[in-house]
Amino acid sequence: MKIADWPMGDRPREKLLAKGPEALSDSELIAILLRTGIKGSSAVDLARNVLTRCGSISALLSAERHVFEGIAGLGDAKYAQLHAVLEMSRRALRETLARGISLSSPQSVRDYLRLKLQGKAHEVFVAVFLDAQNCVLEVEELFRGTLTQTSVFPREIVKRALHFNAAAVIFAHNHPSGVAEPSRADEALTQTLKHTLALVDVKVLDHFVVGGDSAMSFAERGLL
Repeated sequence: MKIADWPMGDRPREKLLAKGPEALSDSELIAILLRTGIKGSSAVDLARNVLTRCGSISALLSAERHVFEGIAGLGDAKYAQLHAVLEMSRRALRETLARGISLSSPQSVRDYLRLKLQGKAHEVFVAVFLDAQNCVLEVEELFRGTLTQTSVFPREIVKRALHFNAAAVIFAHNHPSGVAEPSRADEALTQTLKHTLALVDVKVLDHFVVGGDSAMSFAERGLL
């Protein structure tokens, strides 16, 4: 049955307008983005199939283009629509960071870095440079590695911190394995960076490890 033939209160778009987006299921939200289904399947049916194939919304949004090509009813247009939404989310969170960070509640930082790093096939190391008021000066991808590791050079990070005249920095890197737990090497690197940057009066406020849908905070774990 087409969504247009459903009772008004059950249609995803009308349901969202009447009750708000929180009232919708994952498949209903995706159906609004997809807009149309395929012969014999409504947009909601298609959305359910996509979620089953990908496993979760985050996995869907981080899926490579070829994954979309392998699912009936999806293609370049749907891929572009979903990734446009993802990029808008990243930019909105970055604007939030640029207005200042509450160090007692690092959720906005975590959300931005999780969206930026999740789903990447290789390790990526990112630095968020901050001024004395904890406002974002710049977010840079500094190093990119292999499937399981990346090489980080403290001297280069010091150079970038001085370039931006940063007072503080937040680091983040991803684990392509999907496990958001720091290794001993991660802990050792964080301590090295903390001590090295202290020599030029730059504070390391946090280091996030992004894996799957999670982002682990070194500061919250007491590892800084």
